[in-house]
Amino acid sequence: MEAGRSAVESFCRMEYPRLVAAMTLYTGDPDLAAELAQEALARAHRDWARVSELPAPGAWTHRVVVNLANSAWRRRRYEHLARSRAAARLRTSTAEFGVDGGAIEIRRALTGLPARQREAVVLRYLLDLSVEQTAERMHCAAGTVRALTSQGIARLRLSEDIALLEENTHD
Repeated sequence: MEAGRSAVESFCRMEYPRLVAAMTLYTGDPDLAAELAQEALARAHRDWARVSELPAPGAWTHRVVVNLANSAWRRRRYEHLARSRAAARLRTSTAEFGVDGGAIEIRRALTGLPARQREAVVLRYLLDLSVEQTAERMHCAAGTVRALTSQGIARLRLSEDIALLEENTHD
């Protein structure tokens, strides 16, 4: 067993710098390259009994790291498309609510909230879900939803009051 461990450790030490260098050139991002190389080597370590029997374990690991990079790009592309679609739906839904000119201000105000408060406020007041429905979607208790929406509304009011104060002091 110790010989197998030594072999996989030696393999990983030898392959890691090569994988990072190749992926840095491939992705243009040294941090992502290191992350991908670590994941590929973790998979090689996990499957070492099979990988070590291959004619070229290094080639297998390089194929894995390229596949991981391609998957990361694909995931980022789909995330970008999803965000674009969500932004388009937000523009449409805010127009339906009659806040065409105010959509930017609403979005700006909401982005100032912590993520959980923002999610609770949007689900409760923009999507008009009940406390229970919101709790189900957020995977939390109804009391948590009530607290988050209360805190979020309080922060929105405070930021509105500050904006009015600043506006009045500049006049």
